[in-house]
Amino acid sequence: MDEDEIDDELDHCTFCTRDANQVERLISGPPGIFICNECVEVCSTLLDNAKKKKSVRPELGKVHTPQEIKDHLDQYIIGQERAKRTIAVAVYNHYKRLQYAKNDEDIELEKSNILLLGPTGCGKTLIARSLAQLLNVPFAIGDATTITEAGYVGEDVENLLLRLIQSADNDIPKAEMGILYIDEIDKIAGSKGNVSITHDVSGEGVQQSLLKLIEGTVSNVPPGGGRKHPEQKYLQINTQNVLFICGGAFSGIEEIIKRRVGSNIVGFSIGENGENQQQSENMEDNDYLFAEVKPEDLVEFGLIPEFIGRLPVVTSMESLNEEALIKILCEPKNALVKQYKKLFDIDNADLTFTNDALKAIAQKAIERKTGARALRSIVEDIMLDLMFDLPNDSDGARRHYVITELVVNEGKAPEISIVDDKESA
Repeated sequence: MDEDEIDDELDHCTFCTRDANQVERLISGPPGIFICNECVEVCSTLLDNAKKKKSVRPELGKVHTPQEIKDHLDQYIIGQERAKRTIAVAVYNHYKRLQYAKNDEDIELEKSNILLLGPTGCGKTLIARSLAQLLNVPFAIGDATTITEAGYVGEDVENLLLRLIQSADNDIPKAEMGILYIDEIDKIAGSKGNVSITHDVSGEGVQQSLLKLIEGTVSNVPPGGGRKHPEQKYLQINTQNVLFICGGAFSGIEEIIKRRVGSNIVGFSIGENGENQQQSENMEDNDYLFAEVKPEDLVEFGLIPEFIGRLPVVTSMESLNEEALIKILCEPKNALVKQYKKLFDIDNADLTFTNDALKAIAQKAIERKTGARALRSIVEDIMLDLMFDLPNDSDGARRHYVITELVVNEGKAPEISIVDDKESA
C-alpha cells in the first residue's frame, strides 16, 4: 500500500474536516465521528460566553425616590393618597434592596410584597401597571380565580410566572426583577363560614401553593403553560426578587372589621363647629373600615396566617365618589375626555363636555357600582353614533361638538357649531 492510499484513509474532524496531520489531536466518538482539539476549544468558548450572558443580572438603572414614584402615579390615579404613598415607599425599598444589597454582605434585606384592598374599579390594577411603566421592568397580571390545586381542572400557580416571563420576551434574568400582580386574591380565601362536603380546590390549598412562590424560590415553569408532567422540559425562574402585588375587593370584610372595632365608631364624625354629627352608612364609612383592617380580620375572612405573613405591606384604597370620577374623566394622561378630544381633532373637529354632562356620566357610573370601569362603557355608548357619523360630516369646515346633560341622560343630539378659522387658529 503506497503513501497516497494511506493519506486518503486518515481520519477527519467531522466539524472542520481537517485530518489528523493538520491538528494536534483528534478525539473519536461514535463510529466514524471525530472532533479535533481546536473545535473543542471553540465549543467551550461558546458555552462559557452563553453561561456568562445568562448569569448577568440586568441593570435596574435609576432607583426612583418615593416622591418620584408618587408623582408618576398622580398622573394616572386620582385620589388614593394614602395608598400611593404606602406603595411608593414599599417599591422604593424593594428596588433599593436589589440595587445595593450585593454591596453589603452583613445584612440581608428582605422584600416587602404588597396586599391591596379596595372595591372594584378603584384603581388597584392601574397602580401596579403604572409602577411597571415607570420602573421599566416586566409586568404581568394573573388571576387567582383560575388557579386550582394539583389534580383538578385549572392552572398551576407556576402559570402566573409564565406570563411574567413572556412579558420579559423570555429573558428570565429580566423577568426575575419584574412585578407580578395577582388579581382577585380574595377569591382564594378559605370558606370557613360555609361547611361543604366538596373539596375547596381553589381555596386554602392554593394559598399553600403560593407561599413559596411569593416568598422566593426557584420555580419550574412549563414553557407552554398548562399542568406540569414529568417528561416535559421546564423554564427555571427564581422569584426571590420578583415583587408580588396582590389585589382584591374583599367584599364582606367590612362586617368583620365592624365586629372587632365596634359599630359605634363609624357612626359619628366631627362637624365644622367641633360637634358630633351622625353619619349615614355610605361608601365613605366602608373606606374608613378598609383603612382599619388588621391581619386577624384577613384570617377571619379566610386567608391563612402564613399567606398574610408573605404580604407585609397592607394598604386599602377608597371607593370613588362623584368628584373623583369626574377628575378621572378629565385629568389623567389617559383621561377619556382627552382621548376623545384627540380623536375629534384628527377628524378636524373640536369636542367639549359640559360640567353637567360630566356629572351625569359620573352618576351613571356610581349607579352601576363598578367604579371607574363603568366610565369607558358609558362614554363609548354616548359617543358611538357621533363617532360613526363624524368622518362623513367633514366638508372642510371645522365643527365644534358639545356634549350636554341631555345627550348623556336622554340621548339627544349634541350641540354643533362651525368653528371660525380665526378662532381655531
